[in-house]
Amino acid sequence: MSVSPPASGDASALLVRIADALDRLAPPGPPRPDFAAADAFVWHADKGALLPVGRVNRVDIALLRGVDRVRDMLLENTERFARGLPANNALLWGARGMGKSSLVKATHAEINRAANADSRLKLVEIHREDIESLPALMALMREAPHRFIVFCDDLSFDGGDTSYKSLKAALEGGIEGRPANVLFYATSNRRHLLPRDMMENERSSAINPGEAVEEKVSLSDRFGLWLGFHHCSQDDYLAMVHGYASYFSLDAPADALEREALEWATTRGSRSGRTAWQFTQDLAGRLGRRLDPESN
Repeated sequence: MSVSPPASGDASALLVRIADALDRLAPPGPPRPDFAAADAFVWHADKGALLPVGRVNRVDIALLRGVDRVRDMLLENTERFARGLPANNALLWGARGMGKSSLVKATHAEINRAANADSRLKLVEIHREDIESLPALMALMREAPHRFIVFCDDLSFDGGDTSYKSLKAALEGGIEGRPANVLFYATSNRRHLLPRDMMENERSSAINPGEAVEEKVSLSDRFGLWLGFHHCSQDDYLAMVHGYASYFSLDAPADALEREALEWATTRGSRSGRTAWQFTQDLAGRLGRRLDPESN
């Protein structure tokens, strides 16, 4: 017994119903970013979405002491970029707690302070574990009418991790290359972003050790601007403490302030901007003061 094929009109209606059903089953696409919603965003690679940050966790650039030279270099580089002039990707590397990530966020705020609404820079944070999604993020920003600083804090790679190759291609390689409206700023404790033992293993096990190491070290070469942060002196540390105390109007005798600050650093085994800030938090708590400049 033969079955008659459906009429062409019935077949078309059936195909439409099937297409509608598939559309309902398909997951919704990522929302288009609303870059006018904020000046800072966090990239969520699992959702393919940029979520706005209403209030960025940062300090005023005037509070960053002992890093004057690198501060001025990063400010100048970022200002050129904001004006549409050539600028370099920047790697802020060195001692922990010396204000690397704080400087990136403070620089963004400082540049935007004098900018009009149409020329404000957008700061986009990408997490270390999402570096492989950097090409997708850059595709979202490529045609946007804004300029972006993509920021990755504490960037480094361990043995067996090959995601650094995605970063190399996104920064300077590939057919498209880095969009003209995007800069990449990263902080790391490692100048070459890779641990020393990983590079030594390459030297000892590779057929051509020189080429193997060069392939990995070339990642840091994608950053035209290297800014080194080093452990601060006692004078710089005390200048940071005095700067915080003055900014937040924490009334304490200078000799007592310095004595307590040095004791705090000794118990921590470290003098750094982070240590100075932690001491300031402790001091403010003991004085019953809030660390909010608007309340002082």
